[in-house]
Amino acid sequence: MLNLCMLSGSFEYDSEASLTVFKKFVEKHYPIQANLIVYNSEDDDPFLAALDDADVLLVFTRRLNTEGESLRKFQAYCEQGRPIVGVRTASHAYQNWLEFDKDVLGGDYQGHYGEGPIVRAEVIATEHPILNGISAFASYGSLYKNPSLRDDTSLLLMGHTIEHSEPVAWTRLHNGGRICYTSLGHQKDFEVVPFLRFLAQSILWVSGQE
Repeated sequence: MLNLCMLSGSFEYDSEASLTVFKKFVEKHYPIQANLIVYNSEDDDPFLAALDDADVLLVFTRRLNTEGESLRKFQAYCEQGRPIVGVRTASHAYQNWLEFDKDVLGGDYQGHYGEGPIVRAEVIATEHPILNGISAFASYGSLYKNPSLRDDTSLLLMGHTIEHSEPVAWTRLHNGGRICYTSLGHQKDFEVVPFLRFLAQSILWVSGQE
């Protein structure tokens, strides 16, 4: 059984409700036990001891003001090259460590396009284990801008609207550890089974259990 630690602190996207939905889904269909750590505000500082025993860390936070020992514990997890899955606002997860986006996730978050058009998530890496059994699906959040991914990223999904196209999911290695990030993760995305499967299979892949 895989021990998944999930950090929830993206209030704009109701991450606690969304990750509660995902926890039920992933524990029902996959050999994964999920532990949800909830930030109650941008200034909250929950105890992150659960990172010590985590097999995989899922990050869904947004511009938290975490500092001191808690931030150092998160940074240490990353620097040890341990498995990470980032969701949507994880690209700006901690206001005091915005370098997490480029240095760890391999992204280049530069804001987003306007809300409104549904995004079509198109499968690029058809042979990748994360995308096993997954075809194109709709996503309901605004399309994030990531114009210059790191050269060592591997693209999984492209997001398309009528006017724009952007990478919306990719993998890379950080200090030898597997990373997967997706800019998808709107509340309604957690009602879309292919997206839930994508997240679950991302967790398995970064842990080496594809």
